[in-house]
Amino acid sequence: MKAHPILALAFGLAALQPLASLAQAPAAAKHRFEIGETELLLDGKRMQIRCGELHFARVPKEYWRHRLQLCKAMGLNTVCAYLFWNLHEFEKGKYNWEGQADAAEFCRLAQEEGLWVILRPGPYACAEWDGGGLPWWLLKKPDIALRSQDPDFMAASKAWLAEVGRVLGPLQVTKGGPILMAQVENEYGFYGKDAEYMGRMRQATIDAGFDIPLFACNPTGSLWNGKRDDLFNVVNFGSDPATGFKKLREVQPKGPLMCGEFYPGWFDTWGAPHHLGKTETYLADLDYMLNAGASFSIYMAHGGTSFGLWAGADRPFKPDTSSYDYDAPISEAGWIGDKFERTRQLMSRYLLPGEKLSDPPAPKPVIEIPAFQLTETAAVLANLPEAIKDSAPRHMEAYDQGHGCTVYRTTLPVGPAAKLQLDQVHDFAWVYLDGKEVGVMDRRSRRFHVNLPERKEEARLDILVEAMGHVNFGVEIHDRKGIHGKVQLVEAAKTSELKGAWEIFPLKLDAPLLAGLKWKPADKDESGPRFWRGGFTLAKAEDTFLDMRSWGKGVIWVNGHCLARHWNIGPTQTAYMPGAWLKEGKNEVIVLDLTGPTEATMAGLSKPILDELRPELDFARKGTKKSTLELGDHVADLSASFSAGADAQDVKFATPLEGSQFVLEALSAHDGKPYAAIAELDLLDPAGNSISHASWTIAYVDSEELVGEDGSASNAINGQTADFWHSEWKTVQPGYPHRLVIDLGAKTAIGGFRYTPRAGNNPGRIKDYRVHVGSGFVKEAK
Repeated sequence: MKAHPILALAFGLAALQPLASLAQAPAAAKHRFEIGETELLLDGKRMQIRCGELHFARVPKEYWRHRLQLCKAMGLNTVCAYLFWNLHEFEKGKYNWEGQADAAEFCRLAQEEGLWVILRPGPYACAEWDGGGLPWWLLKKPDIALRSQDPDFMAASKAWLAEVGRVLGPLQVTKGGPILMAQVENEYGFYGKDAEYMGRMRQATIDAGFDIPLFACNPTGSLWNGKRDDLFNVVNFGSDPATGFKKLREVQPKGPLMCGEFYPGWFDTWGAPHHLGKTETYLADLDYMLNAGASFSIYMAHGGTSFGLWAGADRPFKPDTSSYDYDAPISEAGWIGDKFERTRQLMSRYLLPGEKLSDPPAPKPVIEIPAFQLTETAAVLANLPEAIKDSAPRHMEAYDQGHGCTVYRTTLPVGPAAKLQLDQVHDFAWVYLDGKEVGVMDRRSRRFHVNLPERKEEARLDILVEAMGHVNFGVEIHDRKGIHGKVQLVEAAKTSELKGAWEIFPLKLDAPLLAGLKWKPADKDESGPRFWRGGFTLAKAEDTFLDMRSWGKGVIWVNGHCLARHWNIGPTQTAYMPGAWLKEGKNEVIVLDLTGPTEATMAGLSKPILDELRPELDFARKGTKKSTLELGDHVADLSASFSAGADAQDVKFATPLEGSQFVLEALSAHDGKPYAAIAELDLLDPAGNSISHASWTIAYVDSEELVGEDGSASNAINGQTADFWHSEWKTVQPGYPHRLVIDLGAKTAIGGFRYTPRAGNNPGRIKDYRVHVGSGFVKEAK
C-alpha cells in the first residue's frame, strides 16, 4: 500500500513524503500517518479510524481517564480533541491551558490508554458551545465579519492557531505523540464558499507547526462550498451512509472514505422534547461503515455536560440545555447500557490485527442527598457593581462583558400609561418600575415591549437582561448580547427615545461578583431576582444529580464551581453534580433565580431527569399553534412539485418577491402518506445567497410532533439538517395539506428558497406544494 500521490502533493507536508525519506526523519518521529490511495495508513499498514467525540471541557478533569477507558472498551481506537477557543482565551491575549483546559494532558492520557487523537482546533467549532467556540471579545469590533478574511478575524485566528501549535504541536504523531490528523475550520461549507479563506486557515495551521494530514468536514449538502484539493475531505451525517459517501465521492473521487461526525443521538434545547436516537438505525449505519472499510467519528461517544455558562444556542435562537447527554453510548454521568454494549459487540467484529477489547471500568458511585434548604438571599438589584454611565444603552460586549446579566437603569418622567419598546434584546429582559416587575421580554418570540402603568411621580426603570449562550451556528454567530438599538417610550400622542442618562451595571456572574454579595436571612414575602445560598454535609463525596424542579430560571454554583443553568420548563430538571467537585463535610450551594422558586429546597437524586417538559411554566413564550393562518383570496405565488429523493432542492422565483412572511403549503407526499417533514428550509436573496435567520420566528404551523420525538417546527429553520420538522404521528395523524409559516421580522426581498428533505428512507418527503409571500397572513391569538 502507498500514499495517494495526488493527496500527498496537495498536502505538501513532511508527514506525506515517500516512505524512503523516513531515514532522514527526526529521531523523535515514532510513527507515520498517511492518506493512502484507498485507505488510511499508519506506519504503512491499513488503519480504519474508529473514533468517538469526547470533549474534555465537558468532562471533569478528574474523570478524563475513566471516560477514555470507556471509549477504548467500546471498541474505539481514536478520540477527537475539540478545542474551544473561548475556553482557552476568554480574555484577549491571556491563554489558559491549565485544569479543565489542559488539552495536552487530555491527549497524553488518551495515548496512555492506547487511543489515537484527532485534533479539531478551530478557530470555529460549533458543538453547541457558546458562540461555537469563538471568543466573545471578537464582537467588540462593530463591523467584524467572523469566519471570513476580515483582517481582525484573521489576525486573531492566526495568533490562536500559533498558540495551539506551541502547546499541542509536540504531541503530533510525527513527534511521538498521539495526534494523527488536524481539522481546518469546521463545516465551513454550510457557512460560506470562500476557498481562499479555507486556504489561509490551512496555511495558518501549517505555519503553526502542524506537519500531519489536514482535513475539512462538511454536511452532505455543503461539500462543494469552499472545497480545496489540498485538504482531505470527510462528510458529516446522522444516517444513510451510502448516500453520504456517494456525495463525498462526487467531490473527492479517490482516497479513503470517512465520516467526520456520525450522530447516534442529538442535543436538547430548553422547552423542546428530550432527544433519543434510534439505536437500531444507528447500529445498522455503523455496521455499514465498518463493513465498507470506512473510517468515522461517533458524535458523541460521550456527550458530558456544558458546565457553567458554556452552553450555546441553536439558531434563530433556541438556547441549549447544560446537559449534553446526547443519548450517546456513554451517558452524561459516564454510565453504560444497551447502546454501549451493542456498539462494543459490533466493533469486536471489525478489530484490526493485534487489537483486542479491554474491559470497561467500573461506574462512578452515585449517592442521594436528603432535601436541604437554601436559607440566605442576596437581591440582585441590591447587589449591583459600580455603574457605567452612558447616554443610551448598548450591547454587553461594548461594556467589556460577554456572559451573565446586565442591569440597564434610567429614570422615567411623570406620564400616562405607555408602552416600553426596544428594537431588540438578546436574550431575555425583566422590566421593573421602582423595583416592581411589570413585564418580560423574550427573544424567542421577538417580544420586545411591555406595558407600563401611569406614573404620578418619577420612577426608576430597571431592565435586567439575561444572556444565554451566543448562537453557535450560521451567520447568526454575530450574536451580541444585551440591548440593541433604541429604547422608546410609546404614549398615546407621542413616541420618544429614552436617552441622556443611563447607568449600566454588568453582572458577569463570576467569582468576584459572588464574593461581594451581601447575604441576609431569606424572607418568603420578598420577590424579585435573587441569589440564594445554602448547603449540605456529606460523609462521602460521590456523583449525584441536583433536583431543580422547585426552582425557576438561572444558574447554579457548588463549592465555587459554576455548575449549570437551570430552567423549570425542561426537558432537563436536574443538574449533574460530579462527586469530584464535592467534598466530605460541608458543601456550599448558590443559586441565581431570576423568576423565583416555589420552594427554596434542593436534593441530590440517584438518577437524572432529562425528559420532563413543563410548558405551562414558560413565562413568556407563545406556542406556534395558537395563531391563525388567513390566506383569504391570496393567489399562490408558486405552485410546483419537489423531486423525489434526499437531495436539497433550490427553487428560484421568476422574479423576486417581497414580504415579511413566507408560507409553504405542503399538499401531498411522495409516498402517499399523511406526514410532512422538512430537515431545513432556507430562503435565498435575489443573488442566491442564504438570508440570515437572526430575526426569524415560526409564526404558524398546523401540526408538529412533540410526543414521539422532537418534530418542532423550529427545527426547519435552525440550520441543522440532522433534525427536522415533522407533522404529528404519535397520537394523531392529521392529513394534508400541512402549512408552515416563517415570519422574517421585516419586509425582505426573496429570490427563492432551498428545501432539504429529511435524510434516509423515511416518510414525510413533500411532493406537491404552494408558496405564498406577503405580510399579515398570520394573526396572533389574543
